[in-house]
Amino acid sequence: MPFHHFIPEREGWTLEHDELLFQNPHLEVHVVTMTSPVRPQSFKWTVCHRKGAVVVVPVTADGKFIMVRQERVPIKAELWEFPAGQIDDCEEADVIRATGLREMHEEAGYELAPGGEVMPLGHFFPSAGFTDEHSHLVLVRPVVPTASGNKPDPGEAIIGSKAFTLAEVQAMVASGEICDANTLTAFARILAMGIFTL
Repeated sequence: MPFHHFIPEREGWTLEHDELLFQNPHLEVHVVTMTSPVRPQSFKWTVCHRKGAVVVVPVTADGKFIMVRQERVPIKAELWEFPAGQIDDCEEADVIRATGLREMHEEAGYELAPGGEVMPLGHFFPSAGFTDEHSHLVLVRPVVPTASGNKPDPGEAIIGSKAFTLAEVQAMVASGEICDANTLTAFARILAMGIFTL
């Protein structure tokens, strides 16, 4: 069973067989036999089902971007990233907003200031060749530090958070210091939408 209901059924796609190979609370790996609009003959594909995620672009009243420094085990490195996390309860009211605000608080230790806004920026697929994982993007502004600081999940290694100017984020993207898909896509989206200009 999929972790979410965000991916719609599409005309011309037929699932003929589905074999579950691996499952844990975060992902499922399946081998599926399909037909598609381009390939009417049956073919097999390995598909990884993952929960949807929310990526938050937190911006302070003076226009600085909050990022977290996080350990990433598969690449044996720490990265500067916008806060992000998986959607745990798809039935929750306004789940994208709620997940974004929760992750920003947990990872960065920031919250939405009174009278602030949470602006949806659409979604994207980080690696559509093998997974249905998708990340919803939200801009949250203005944000302020929480009284209690950050409270990361036990399995996370958040080293800290820091405020960066737009020019600093641009330089980090250009140099390759920022290299995770969530942050790169969120930054590209806010520039393409004209919300911030370089």
